[in-house]
Amino acid sequence: MKTTKNFVLERFGKKSILLDAFWEDNPKATVIFCHGFKGFKDWGPWELVAEKFAQAGFFFVKFNFSHNGGSIENPIDFPDLQAFGENNFSKELDDLEEVLNWTEGREESGYRINGLIFLIGHSRGGGISLIKASEDKRVRAISTWASVADFESRFPSGADLEKWKKSGVLTIKNSRTKQEMPLFYQFFQDFQSNRERLNISRAAGSLQIPLFVVHGDEDNTVGVEDAQMLHEWVPMSRLKLISETNHTFGAIHPYRETILPAALRETVEETINFFSSIS
Repeated sequence: MKTTKNFVLERFGKKSILLDAFWEDNPKATVIFCHGFKGFKDWGPWELVAEKFAQAGFFFVKFNFSHNGGSIENPIDFPDLQAFGENNFSKELDDLEEVLNWTEGREESGYRINGLIFLIGHSRGGGISLIKASEDKRVRAISTWASVADFESRFPSGADLEKWKKSGVLTIKNSRTKQEMPLFYQFFQDFQSNRERLNISRAAGSLQIPLFVVHGDEDNTVGVEDAQMLHEWVPMSRLKLISETNHTFGAIHPYRETILPAALRETVEETINFFSSIS
């Protein structure tokens, strides 16, 4: 297996994007994986997931959103809380655009990669992937893993929103790292300014490509109802509920096993079959 690890995608006037690529000879299509809120490309078993897709014949790319809180020097966890606070949905869509541009028509090890590009988005990354897929005709299919179906409902409201506006910052406790992670009020302002574009229901309803919705039936972070809504909104969609599993399909961070947890293995295998039926 061939890999490119921690490649720095530099951008004029913008924060760089750090990405990994995995492939074997003559890949048949590209798969781009988008992590979720408080996520990163090296979380848990995402490396094992990448290897599985590469072994199945895909050029697999996973990356850190530029403002996810990681840095070029330390991409794991959240050394750059200032950047985390400055993140918003528009920046993530811009990041994904840049990664799409980087992958399109690449030649690796003498092989020109097939022009087919697929997206996978986990949690918040699912919503970002759906919106981008509705905008970019290069995306030929998408799979959401434990995806949100709405951004607006996840913002504070009423007195809590006013408090955020007045103070300029809302902090969220990271139970694993114990960090107080800031969200600056610009995050909500960006959403307000781009409400139509960031409407997942609108984006999903306009999709003219296949969608594979995967969700754990014991997901306490994003309810199964979100998966059911996505399935209803997209004409060319299929819904798969994975039994007795949670928001991360049984995975944790750090992940020290050499095989995927059963629920995530099923998710990966089903998604590989879905993309293979298109490619």
